[in-house]
Amino acid sequence: MHQKDLAAIGSAAHELFQDLGRFSDHARMSSIKAAGGLKSEGFDIGAALDHVAGRWVDQVQSLLDACAHISNHLRYTKNQHAADESYIAGTLSSISQLDQGFDERKGS
Repeated sequence: MHQKDLAAIGSAAHELFQDLGRFSDHARMSSIKAAGGLKSEGFDIGAALDHVAGRWVDQVQSLLDACAHISNHLRYTKNQHAADESYIAGTLSSISQLDQGFDERKGS
């Protein structure tokens, strides 16, 4: 997977986190209002809808946590990859300098 692909996944997870946080509360509040209306009219389904609206909060939080975990993990992976690249470049540079020493001895 390429860095560009990882960045796109991280961005999508972050965007989903923001949108879900913003819009999910609207859906929950609408459900609570509808449940109240149904209960006041004597419909048993109103209590069930109220229960679902209450569970909604837990489920949304689980999704928000998952989105944050994905975004944070990809950020960590990107930073770790950059550190690994730097280490490898330093190691290869050292090997190159050793090779130059052998080349100088051959020419003498």
